[in-house]
Amino acid sequence: MPIILAIESSCDETSVAVCDNGKITANVIANQTIHENYGGVIPELASRVHQQNIVPAVQQALTIAKVDKKQLDGVAFTQGPGLLGSLLVGVSFAKSFALALDLPLISVNHMQAHILAHFIDEPKPKFPFLCLTVSGGHTQIVLVKDYFDMEIVGETLDDAAGEAFDKTAKILSLPYPGGPLIDKHAKEGNPLAYRFPEPQIKELNYSFSGFKTAILYFIRDHQKENPDFIAEHINDICASVQHNIVNILLNKLKKAAKQYHCKEIAIAGGVSANSGLRSALLALKDSLGWNVYIPKFEYCTDNAAMIAIAGYHKFLQGEFVGQEVAPMARMNF
Repeated sequence: MPIILAIESSCDETSVAVCDNGKITANVIANQTIHENYGGVIPELASRVHQQNIVPAVQQALTIAKVDKKQLDGVAFTQGPGLLGSLLVGVSFAKSFALALDLPLISVNHMQAHILAHFIDEPKPKFPFLCLTVSGGHTQIVLVKDYFDMEIVGETLDDAAGEAFDKTAKILSLPYPGGPLIDKHAKEGNPLAYRFPEPQIKELNYSFSGFKTAILYFIRDHQKENPDFIAEHINDICASVQHNIVNILLNKLKKAAKQYHCKEIAIAGGVSANSGLRSALLALKDSLGWNVYIPKFEYCTDNAAMIAIAGYHKFLQGEFVGQEVAPMARMNF
């Protein structure tokens, strides 16, 4: 019955979780509000705030889980991908903590952990399944054959869908983080009010750089005719942008499901919290006969619970790393 302490510090959330024999008993997330002043994450500031947050977050997680550090059996941590300075704080703390208590270290891939978040609670997908993993930095369709046997069958060739949401929000002068605000405005708007071109990318890959440019020109041209265009039509703009991004994502996912003869379908990553994406996916559940798996909101954005469940399964397989392990800004499956 292993008890795993997990640390996530890939971007701007300092998160610590405890997993007791496959059950998450604590999941602490310390957010960094300082980046709101700059309209995006400042890497140097993020790493400094991680240093301030990590010890209190660990203490709080152990207290919530009612676990003494001497009861721990292993320490899991995000090795990458992510911001190098942020990762360095988490990796260094995990190594020191494990060394002091003579505990094994468990390295976790951040993107794999997003997918494995589906194994925290019921219902859990059956292998093999397809997972659309969408975040600010990644957009991937992954064929999941086993816990750590995953194949990326489609991915973005340039920008991620989450970045398209964030850049659109910036164009609309919405405060950071803008993705959730687009979702909020979209609920009050007409998703068919405006149309945007869908990128014609071969196979199962994505591209959002041209889509972002199309939105920029669309706003610019309408503002020439009406300087108050954004203020007067903010809800319809957000609804239309969200509708188009969701369609782009799900059209490729439908193609992948058909190609791989798979009806076990999941989503993961920060953008999986988007209500438009969640609703559209559930609508396909009945029409296509899919078994759909959508994580709880708390497991969509960056969190240590997903690192903990991944670390738990790695512990069972005896997959440990040594003290020479280093953070990796880019990290393949």
